[in-house]
Amino acid sequence: MTLQGWAILLALQAAGEVLARALALPYPGPVVGMLLLWLALRSSAVQARVGPVCEGLLAHLSLLFVPVGVGVMTHLPLLGAYGWQLALVIVLSTWIGLAVTALVVRALMRTEPAKEA
Repeated sequence: MTLQGWAILLALQAAGEVLARALALPYPGPVVGMLLLWLALRSSAVQARVGPVCEGLLAHLSLLFVPVGVGVMTHLPLLGAYGWQLALVIVLSTWIGLAVTALVVRALMRTEPAKEA
């Protein structure tokens, strides 16, 4: 992993934080930073420097789930009390999202492409 790749990733995340706060965007800084990274990845120079860092991060991806596991263990009594409601909300929202997506795709497929005159 190269230091330049890490520097690019951290600089883009910091730039995302600065932009999100300075412009009072309704999106979190890391999301803005990810969009900046997506734009920067169009450059082969950025790809070459960030690629090895990303491969290293992906090799240790399971470590990134440790904080989530600790959070679940910390709030286990809360999950015990409201677990079935959380599961119900997750399942229903997933199904609603799928249904809305299917309806939008169906509506878009029905429309005819614009005919050239």
